[in-house]
Amino acid sequence: MNAAARPHFRIGIGEDSHRLAPGGPLRIGGVDVPHDHSLIGHSDADVLLHAVTDALLGAAALPDIGRMFPNTDEANRGRDSAIMLAAAADEVARAGYRVVNLDCVIHAEQPKFALYIDAMRERIAHFLRLDADQIGLKAKTGEGVGPIGREELIETRCIALLEAIET
Repeated sequence: MNAAARPHFRIGIGEDSHRLAPGGPLRIGGVDVPHDHSLIGHSDADVLLHAVTDALLGAAALPDIGRMFPNTDEANRGRDSAIMLAAAADEVARAGYRVVNLDCVIHAEQPKFALYIDAMRERIAHFLRLDADQIGLKAKTGEGVGPIGREELIETRCIALLEAIET
């Protein structure tokens, strides 16, 4: 797309969920949260960083995290999600955009995340070279209903706003 036709702002949404299994700690948002369960996945299963990664890629109309880092590639087994997020951010910049802000939600019955939200915002900001005030993050429970309420999984969502870089 030529630069004159490129939208000045773009919005993307990312979603992810991972099953829980006994044994902790729980890594989410780049932070280890004390808990008796952890997330299961091909990579490190950081469900929040995966949603952020997909939100950024989607906003820039780039391939999603599964195409960038397929779970069929053994090189991605146990991969640090922060590395995937940084690679996505680099692709977004190469596409001519910068991150304006993110707004994210963690859906989990347990643990309670209030004590860890600020640390997660700081970690995400660090990975993306942003200020923490550009990262919105809140946590919600499943109110005891469905797979979230039964503590079978954790789900996250993220909306990203990108701005075209003036060249």
